[in-house]
Order: sequence, then C-alpha cells, then structure tokens
Amino acid sequence: MIRFLQTGILTLFLALAGPALADDQYSRTVGDYVVYYNAFTTDTLAPQVAKQYGIKRSRNRAMFSIAVQKKVMGMPGKPVHAKVTGRAINLNNQVKQLKPREVVDGTAIYYIGELSVAHRETLTFEFRIQPEGTAEPFTITFRKTFYTN
Repeated sequence: MIRFLQTGILTLFLALAGPALADDQYSRTVGDYVVYYNAFTTDTLAPQVAKQYGIKRSRNRAMFSIAVQKKVMGMPGKPVHAKVTGRAINLNNQVKQLKPREVVDGTAIYYIGELSVAHRETLTFEFRIQPEGTAEPFTITFRKTFYTN
C-alpha cells in the first residue's frame, strides 16, 4: 500500500477515498491480488495533476482509477501490470465502453480513464482484470453516483 501512496494522482485518489479505504470500500481482494479503485468527477483534480495526465477538468466528466497489487507477506503489496478492460452501465442499461490507459509513475502502476456523466447518474463499473503472468482474468464491480450540479 505504501508504494500505492507515492504518486500524485494516487495521492489524490486516497485523499478522495479518505478513511473509506480502511474499511475496504475502495478495494477488493481476489486471490493473491488487491485491487484499489475509485471514480470521481474530474473537477476535483488539481489543475497541475489534470494537466500532467492530460485530463479535462469538468463537473460533467468522471475519471476512474484502478491499481492492482500482488500480496506480499509482511510487506505492502507489489504493483503489477495487468490487462484491464471495462464498461460502465447506467440505470437505463445504457453501456459506456471504457478505455483504461496504463500509467507507470515510479514504482506505481495504475489504470485511468475518463467518461462523461450527468447529474445524479448512477453507474455500475465492471472491470475485467488479468494480472500479468496469470492464466485467468477476474472481474470487479462497483457502483457510483455522480453529482454534477
């Protein structure tokens, strides 16, 4: 987890997630891996962070962040590369295909992407994740409501 905390956008991720990470609301353990995830409107990004990652700041744009770490006994997890694909489904069953892009920042590896959102739109995010060197992918899902007004 320490390595996960060391980068600009991931520091922001943790600031937005706040104490919820302590109760696993923004992480999921699957076998030997822990997946950290979040989604939020891009207007909450600091301008310099948005510029660094080429993200448009807007109340009507959301960003997601995924990080995959392999559990290591007695140590923080080790960031790993993974094949990450995803989609977001709203309450009307409309599907938005997501295009995560890998970002490597020092020892941290994470996957980010953007999509448009409407006020009070609730999305169910579904990510298919296959850590490098594994035979089978796994899926994580989470739900988020966006408030843009």
